[in-house]
Order: sequence, then C-alpha cells, then structure tokens
Amino acid sequence: MRKQGMQGSLVAALDVGSSKFCCFIARMDDAGPRIIGIGHQVSRGVRGGLINDIETASQAILSTVHAAEEMAGETVSEVVVNLSAGFAASRIVKAEIALNGREATNADLRRVLNQGYTLKEPADRQVIHSIPVGFSIDGSRGIRDPRGMFGQRLGVNMNVVAANSGPVRNLASAIGRCHLEIAALVVSPYSAGLATLVPDETGLGVTVIDMGGGTTGISVFFDHNMVFTDVVPVGGIHVTNDIARGLSTPVIHAERMKTLYGSAVASPADERETITVPPIGEEEEGDASQIRKSLLVGIIAPRLEETFEFVRNSLEASGFDKIAGRRVVLTGGAAQLPGTRELAGLILDKQVRIGRPSPIAGLAEATCGPAFATSAGLVKFALSESAEPLRQGRAFAEEPGGLFGRFGIWVREHF
Repeated sequence: MRKQGMQGSLVAALDVGSSKFCCFIARMDDAGPRIIGIGHQVSRGVRGGLINDIETASQAILSTVHAAEEMAGETVSEVVVNLSAGFAASRIVKAEIALNGREATNADLRRVLNQGYTLKEPADRQVIHSIPVGFSIDGSRGIRDPRGMFGQRLGVNMNVVAANSGPVRNLASAIGRCHLEIAALVVSPYSAGLATLVPDETGLGVTVIDMGGGTTGISVFFDHNMVFTDVVPVGGIHVTNDIARGLSTPVIHAERMKTLYGSAVASPADERETITVPPIGEEEEGDASQIRKSLLVGIIAPRLEETFEFVRNSLEASGFDKIAGRRVVLTGGAAQLPGTRELAGLILDKQVRIGRPSPIAGLAEATCGPAFATSAGLVKFALSESAEPLRQGRAFAEEPGGLFGRFGIWVREHF
C-alpha cells in the first residue's frame, strides 16, 4: 500500500461488526479511489464486537469477501480490518530524546518517533495505534513541527491505543482461515471519524460517536489528530433485545418495530398510534396484541439515555471533554433511529449532527449511510501513507504491536 505505484492498486476493507459484515474493494485511479466491489451480510459468530465462534465468523467473512470479489472481478489477499471492542481507553504517553542544545533535525524527529513507537505494553496487550499528537522542546508543548528549533530535550506525545491480545488473535485467526492476511487493524471509532469528519472539525475539536450493533465507539479529534478513543459495551442490539423482552415478542419482530416505529424522543401523537405485536411462540395472527407507540418509545429511550451517559462519563474521565469542544458527529447504524440526534444533544449538551461517509466514487447509494461509515473509513485509512505498517519482513504473530502500531497522521503530512 505504499504511495509509490499506488495507481491501479487494490485495497480491501473489511468491517467485522456485531450486526453486519461488510467488505469494500477499491481501486486507485487518476481521479482517486473508486469502489469496484461491495459485499455485506448479517453478522455471524460475533457478539459485543468480539468473535465468539471462530468457525462461524470465518465462514461469514469468506462469504462477504467473496461477494465483493465477484462484483469487482478481482481477488484480494489482504484486508484492512476494524476492531470494535477489546481495547481500553487510549492514553497519552511521552517519549523524549536529548538534543544537547542542537538544532532539531529530521533524524532527531525519526529518532524520537521511533522511541515512541517502541514503547512496550504488557505481554497480554497489543498496540493497535501509536499516533504522534504533539511535540515539545524543553517542556514547551504545542509544537507542531520542531525542526530547526534549538533546545536540550525533544519530546513527543503519543496517543497509544492498546487491545487485549486474545480478541486480536481471534480476529486474525478467523481472517486467516479465509486465506487472507491483515494489512492493518484500525479501531472502529477512528475509522468512522476518517470517513465522516471535515477538516474544520478535526482541527477545532470534535467528538465522534460510532453507534454500532454491539458497542458504541468514541473518538476525539483535535488539531487534525485523534487524541482519544474509547468504547462502551452498549449498542443497537441491546435496544432490540430490550424491546423483545419488554413486549415478549421475537427478536426479528422487535428489530422490525424498532426500525419502522421506534423513536428516542416521545411525542404527543405516540398515545394515539398503535402497533401490532406478535407474541413469542404464537403463529396465528389473531393472537397478536396491540400496544401504544408510547410504550415502545418508553423502552427505547432509557437504553439510549444510558448509552450517552456512558459516553459523557468516558469523556469527562479522560479529560478530553473540553478539548473536543461542543461539536459531536453521530454515526453508525444505531444512530439512524429518529430522535437519537436530539437525545444526544440533550444529554451531552453539545451540537450534534449525523455523520455520513464523505463521497467515494462507485459507492452505491444503499451503502453511503451512517451504517457504512466504518467501512468507508477503512478504505480512506488504507489509501493514506499512514497505513504503511513497516513490517520489515516479519509476520503478524511474530511482531506483537509493531505490525499495527506505526501509523500517524503527522508523519504522513510531514515525511
């Protein structure tokens, strides 16, 4: 995926989610990337963003990728994949080197960045991202480009995202069974931000909330870098299960009611509108009951309120709530429920918009909504220079942390 010779090359992006699997195959041409293959299907073998049945998940992945290959008329050997869960809140780690009063040079920048990239995690954790978010000289922070400056010590702050090794290896195993390699691994809220944000938002500060099926991802962007990310274990599937339990109806009907009649905010008309609810185990239509829509909204709203309270607590605990400003971009399939934007604005006390992937040539209308933000973001990540993983000839299993850790927007912009 190097920039040199990029024209005509293929990139495959694979979104392994709790509600769906999706694969985009893109080709780079003179006008930029073009989507030439799309495959997606209902998720299998994944729960809460983590693989819980490797064999079932690998079969579903194979089917998804094969559908995209059939449409593209091409075969892929590696994929850029998302990680939806299994990672802790990111943290800022500082690395420093001595300048001894010299002028900072390109070699010094590479040396301090290399030191940041090689920071070790415990044996049971794997570095997913290690992103330079700011430099300092002799403790003076906020320096974007220290080259040409003089001082005693040059430092860099790295935003480090680390995941438990088990979930990462399970994902790699499921993909490996499909005879595919992982070209890069990207946490879902980072990918969603790459797809939906505009430059002014990433520069001034913004929070991305990626509402998936099994999890809700959070990422904060500031000064054109991702400075924080976290995940909360609540998503759209939890809302569906609440409806199924609360109304004693099959999950498939609960999902249908949520999609057709659901809302996160109550309205006066809800008391007058009725919904047919088929009970579990009853096949006769006459056995269905009628409920007011207000009852359905009363089940949905508390779960979404809880989700946004989790998000608010995570941002406040991280200290990045103020840095993110008052701008929130809400994306992901679960964000499409009517009233979700208004509820998020009320609980978070911020300005909220629904984020859709920025246009990519060849992207079908059915796959350009918020539910496909992660997939589109994976394509954008793969086509950037920052996705080059510096493998140095070593395989994934032999290089814990190194294969996925060496990305950085700052590096892409300056080298």
